[in-house]
Amino acid sequence: MANYKPDLSCQSKFIPIDFSVQIVPGTFEYALAHIIDNHLDLSGFDAWYHNDKTGAAAYSPAVMLKIILFAYARRYINSRRIANNKNRQKRKRF
Repeated sequence: MANYKPDLSCQSKFIPIDFSVQIVPGTFEYALAHIIDNHLDLSGFDAWYHNDKTGAAAYSPAVMLKIILFAYARRYINSRRIANNKNRQKRKRF
């Protein structure tokens, strides 16, 4: 069984933004999240990870796929640019 870090996109305990309320239906972001969460079978990734007993938790493949596909759609194809933009977006929210 794969040990993934919890997906806290719908929580508002530490971050004052609830992703499910913030994202607007009809936008690219909403469609991307809906397709990845409801229509893609990502169970193939679970067989790859063997960190259920030891090792650190991995990021969920769904979360990583959302970040990568969103960045590619915005023409961020460099991994350093993706990371810098992700951190910049976090700072803008607070």
